[in-house]
Amino acid sequence: MIEFARNVRLWFEPQEIRGEGRTPDYRFSLANERTFLAWLRTALALIGGGFAVDQFLPDLRWAWRVGLALALLGAGVLCSLRAVNHWMRCERAMRRGEDLPVSRFPAVLSLVVAVVALAMVVVVLVGWEG
Repeated sequence: MIEFARNVRLWFEPQEIRGEGRTPDYRFSLANERTFLAWLRTALALIGGGFAVDQFLPDLRWAWRVGLALALLGAGVLCSLRAVNHWMRCERAMRRGEDLPVSRFPAVLSLVVAVVALAMVVVVLVGWEG
């Protein structure tokens, strides 16, 4: 937990990371940043999907609509937080000459998206109003 708190502090003071280890090859830092931006695009897509479900499917039962929208919005929030945390952890690992961190988050995010997609398949097959 202390390591996570240190990472959160570094989110807002990235210049502090320069005090750790050696400066990595800029290509690796830029690749890390591109990965961060890809995670943010994924988060924005999930958030947009959540709003789209809520706003553009008014005939969908309230519980289905809200459940699907909240699942997508929650996944988007988690994805955006995960992006910055992973970026910082990778940057620190590269500076320290350590292995890059691994995470179960991509698998969890994939499962959440798959469950939401299956729920939407059920909604389409059963119909919107019951």
